[in-house]
Amino acid sequence: MDPAADNLRAFVRAVDWTEPWLMSLMAFHVILLLTAVGFRRNANFQLLLLFLAYSGVYMAEKMNRYLGENWKSFASQNYFDRSGVFISVIWSGPLIFISIVSVVSSLIALCRLMVKWKRAELRHRAQLARDKQD
Repeated sequence: MDPAADNLRAFVRAVDWTEPWLMSLMAFHVILLLTAVGFRRNANFQLLLLFLAYSGVYMAEKMNRYLGENWKSFASQNYFDRSGVFISVIWSGPLIFISIVSVVSSLIALCRLMVKWKRAELRHRAQLARDKQD
């Protein structure tokens, strides 16, 4: 674990976190996470959010290539290497986390729906049994 922690510390120190585009990207991820949590009971929105998040992860390689070619127009240094470590940590990682939040929210909603459906079924069966007795 020690080499991994050293690599993480070196990564955090190497990035200028005060750059406007990085702060905007972090704000975007926070807003997206709050939106995912806020609309956690809306299954259609969760599905759309999941699709958009995974589309963003899918496009990360192309984004890395494009941003690596044009970094001088928005950044003070070139963060975009060929292996895509930076884009994976800064872009794809938060999107995957938000996707996990969305999937967990959907599973919780599904469980609640199953409990509600089973209770309704049991009430219906009880009502049918009472009607038969009368």
